[in-house]
Amino acid sequence: MKNKKIYILAILAIAFSSCNKELDEVNINPNAPEIPVPDYLLTGTTKATVDTYWGVTNNMNSSLLFAQHWAKVQYTEEDRFIYSNSSFTSLWSTAYAQSIPGYNKIIELGDAQGNSGYRGVALILRSWVFLLLTDAYGDIPYTQAGKIKQFITPVYDKQKDVYYGILEDLKLAQTTLNLNTGNASGDIIYSGSTENWKKFANSLRLRIALRIADKEPTKAKQVIDEIKAEGGLYISSNLENAKLDYDVSPQQNPVAASFETRNDYRISKTIVDRLTALNDQRLPIYASKTENAPQGYVGIPNGSTNSEASAIGLANSSKPGDYFLDPKAPAVILSYAEVLFDRAEAAARGFTTENAEDLYRQAIAASFAQYGLTNLNSDINIYLNSDAVRYNAANYKKSIGEQKWIALFGQGLEAWAEQRRLDYPQLTASVNTVLNGKIPVRFIYPGTEQSLNGQNYKNAVSSQGADLLTTKLWFDAF
Repeated sequence: MKNKKIYILAILAIAFSSCNKELDEVNINPNAPEIPVPDYLLTGTTKATVDTYWGVTNNMNSSLLFAQHWAKVQYTEEDRFIYSNSSFTSLWSTAYAQSIPGYNKIIELGDAQGNSGYRGVALILRSWVFLLLTDAYGDIPYTQAGKIKQFITPVYDKQKDVYYGILEDLKLAQTTLNLNTGNASGDIIYSGSTENWKKFANSLRLRIALRIADKEPTKAKQVIDEIKAEGGLYISSNLENAKLDYDVSPQQNPVAASFETRNDYRISKTIVDRLTALNDQRLPIYASKTENAPQGYVGIPNGSTNSEASAIGLANSSKPGDYFLDPKAPAVILSYAEVLFDRAEAAARGFTTENAEDLYRQAIAASFAQYGLTNLNSDINIYLNSDAVRYNAANYKKSIGEQKWIALFGQGLEAWAEQRRLDYPQLTASVNTVLNGKIPVRFIYPGTEQSLNGQNYKNAVSSQGADLLTTKLWFDAF
């Protein structure tokens, strides 16, 4: 009887194995490639990454609120910094499940094809993803990230080491692109322009050099000197801005998509008041007029309670401007204006011999031009020479910080990072917030890290500090 049971089980096992094989054959899609195609993979990975960067969780519902570019007019809990350890999973999960593995695969496929374009572009975009992660969370998996077959529970690298590693990756990307053995098809940022990718890589290197400048000024200057020695160029016009241009639905930008179904956000009173005081002509670009008369630009105070925001009302407060609500509006990754502000700061710090004030003025003009405000002539000079805008060499951080904050409107993660680094403009938290008068200075790690990568999570917290919104990161020196 026992042998008979074993015999029956064996027959069933063989039959099941045969069925599995037949099902595997049936389930093969004859119209889909079994090996990933790098151009499709590059397009899909980049779109998913930029959507996450520009979307609700990491931009509209967090960093734009922290930078006081936007505010909430309904469901204001996030504007009062009421978050949980599941609030900041989107950037983390997209980066580690899609972006980094995707770009790693593109590098692998590019190497197999002998195509330097794929490898170089993927290295640059992967570096940008790691930069977003470390700017937001601090210590993160870097050296072991995206290598799931080797490291199921990757260690967290210290933020300083991540920045240094990214700088080396971007340097390698430049060397790779210089080989010029192929272009990256499927590129939805620069349409395969190797020269623009090289400029973007250098501009990212400059951004990171300044990110570490308060902690590692010698290294920061070294990076900038290396770029110059290589004969490297930076983004040199708004036509070269690193950005993703969206299209009509269903390929619309995430801001437009959100406003199609929800009405939770308004422009912040902080930036409305600042632009109004400066008579800044970017205000009608950044904000819409109120629906109710008298029509004007009215911001919601950050940190309002639901009842306070409701008392102002939807029709009596300003949505973001039509430019940002247009389905085709671009998601800006790095702009010409930012590069000019960065070059101005590098000069102010003595890292270069360029003229800081001249670059600062050019940066403001470039920001105006980014939104089509190009026929201002005497108006822009009046603006640049006003007491509130005129460059102050004795406090370059204030001059650059305040104008850069305006120029970075809509780029929540970068605006928030620079406000933390430069400490300008000096923002104030509402009394309704729950962090004892403080504004968040980091994202908290996703709760899943505690259960899925527990020991490495504990090691990171032990090294960096408590996993709180108020724990300052390594780069945030002051």
